[in-house]
Amino acid sequence: QVQLGESGGGLVQAGGSLRLACAASGRTFSNYAMGWFRQVPGKEREFVATISRSGGNTYYEDSVRGRFTISRDDAKNTVYLQMNSLKPEDTAVYYCAARPSGDKGSYYLLPNEYPFWGQGTQVTVSS
Repeated sequence: QVQLGESGGGLVQAGGSLRLACAASGRTFSNYAMGWFRQVPGKEREFVATISRSGGNTYYEDSVRGRFTISRDDAKNTVYLQMNSLKPEDTAVYYCAARPSGDKGSYYLLPNEYPFWGQGTQVTVSS
């Protein structure tokens, strides 16, 4: 089992940047593929970005590709989401998620593929 905790959310003006961090504790962090998701009230949780165990493979939702960057530091048991050129439509609660992965290069896009979740951090982008 792994425990996850997000930080770094807040209020930012449109065009600004934030860096979210997700710290993991418990089992070996390097055994997990990681993902970031977001959710607004009344809507389904949606995929944002994912990174493989190795860190060598990443994938992004179309609306954030080129603006957001996911990365991981296994020495710190932490995955990051650097968010640049933020837009009001990026406003949401952001969650990180972990999935044990036997394949170092695989990543996962669906919420139900991830058994472990953090509590979320609010990101609000003002226009």
